[in-house]
Amino acid sequence: MRKYRPWISLGIAFIVAFITSLLIYTYLKKSTRIVEVKIETLPVATAVADIGWGTQITKEMIKPVDFLKATVPPGCFSDGDSSLVGRVAILPIKANEPILESRLAPTSIKTGGVAAIISQNKRAVAVKVDKVIGVSGFIHHGNRVDVLVTIPTGKNSEPITKTVLENILVLTVGPELEKKGKEEKPSDVDVITLEVTPEEGEKLALAANEGKLQLALRNFSDTENVLTRGVTIPSLLASYAIGSVGGPSPKGERAVQKPRPLTVELVKGNKVTEIKFERSE
Repeated sequence: MRKYRPWISLGIAFIVAFITSLLIYTYLKKSTRIVEVKIETLPVATAVADIGWGTQITKEMIKPVDFLKATVPPGCFSDGDSSLVGRVAILPIKANEPILESRLAPTSIKTGGVAAIISQNKRAVAVKVDKVIGVSGFIHHGNRVDVLVTIPTGKNSEPITKTVLENILVLTVGPELEKKGKEEKPSDVDVITLEVTPEEGEKLALAANEGKLQLALRNFSDTENVLTRGVTIPSLLASYAIGSVGGPSPKGERAVQKPRPLTVELVKGNKVTEIKFERSE
């Protein structure tokens, strides 16, 4: 009997451990509840592919994407919203991006094209360009440009170059409303359409008819207007000349430019004479 006593003790311990484990498992199974968390989603209308501004939206351009109810962007459309079909985009919409009301023209506008993307009280004016005027073809829709004109003046037909318009929005480049591809590549175009006010349109039309235009591409973050006096041939040739402001003097020193005389035109009948007054330094 003594020989089997250790084995009997081990068996009893095993049975007790088994019963204890079974009781604990049964207790935990009864006390544990499986909680199902239901995530609420909503179908949102998104773009199948990139939609360029001025494009009229069709049913084929829309696809549903489930968004978490808490993350649905304001101004979006549900997948079954038929009012979205026929609307016109006034801003580019990327593929898989929700179509928002803020990127669409008013419901009264049902025709796409340039007319749909012109801002209120603005006009679209086309300008004939070449590779030089159009900054080697690197101007695209949505860019901002300054307009310079080189035009002869009435006095001795001396030309002057002057910035006449600043920070003007480019609506379209050539006949295309959107840029093809993701890379910025030069494109050969002969017409650029600018968005201007009626007054700016008058300046642009006169400058295009009477002088030679040049467009200057601006940085997107540069919106400051800069007032310039314009440049003439004498002022151009005087740049960095001996005796001019900032130019070297004969002795190698910085020289100060002498003030230009004040010219007054005196009109008597049909006779015009000029009187010059020297300015004091």
